[in-house]
Amino acid sequence: MEPKVIIQNVVASAKINQFLNLKDIVKAFEPSMVDYRPEVFPGLVFRIKEPESSTLIFKSGKFVCTGTKSEREAKQAVMKVVRNLRETNIITTKEEPEITIQNIVASIELGKLVIDLEKAVYVLHRAIYDPEQFPGVVYYMEEPKVVFLIFRTGKLVCPGAKREEDIYKALANLINILKEEDLIIE
Repeated sequence: MEPKVIIQNVVASAKINQFLNLKDIVKAFEPSMVDYRPEVFPGLVFRIKEPESSTLIFKSGKFVCTGTKSEREAKQAVMKVVRNLRETNIITTKEEPEITIQNIVASIELGKLVIDLEKAVYVLHRAIYDPEQFPGVVYYMEEPKVVFLIFRTGKLVCPGAKREEDIYKALANLINILKEEDLIIE
């Protein structure tokens, strides 16, 4: 069984030690790049095409970047936004932002497998299954600390990882458990 893993979204946060005038950002960039409606939301949305992402910018100097497909892309996107803001003298501090990966969401296909969810909920420690509320098992893996949404079809979603390597390590652990505990219906 060769799983297919697709990183769907990476969310990164960053902070610079400077307050920002969001109205100056609106004036400095094309309307297609920025969206600022302070009556609706206190942050400004800054969009870039490469890597494709949207970054929320707050006047406090905090950033939240979303929409990238890897940790590397998330860091590149934040640095590109910071570079753009420096080039227009909106950011004047020379120090580099602290970038932290907050969340990685991956979708995973295990192939043409069927997983016995009724049995899985009893075998997997820290698992929840209520088919009337949600069609999959929610499994809280302890090491590495990730969550899996496990569906009968062999499809998985892993929301909330902090590192890409944790997804692959957790997936290997989960596949071993599925095999060892005979949770795969042939």
